[in-house]
Amino acid sequence: MPAILPKTYTPQQAAEILQLSTATIYKLIDKGEIMAKKIGNVYRIPETEFSFAVNGLDNDLQLAEEEDKKKISQIQKELDKVRKAL
Repeated sequence: MPAILPKTYTPQQAAEILQLSTATIYKLIDKGEIMAKKIGNVYRIPETEFSFAVNGLDNDLQLAEEEDKKKISQIQKELDKVRKAL
């Protein structure tokens, strides 16, 4: 079964989606604010990078934060048990 690759975009497509200029996209790539893979002479930007550009968080960090938020009530219960035992 072939691997499923993430959707990627050209800098021009990314600029259109984010409503920025193509030059700005290239500047963000150069600064490391948008991760892009250079293949030959062209860049490809994974779709996951759009959340970084919009939210200021890397997609992996954003997903980890969402998982942490799901566990807050469980953590609070455990803290309450420990505090009662003290």
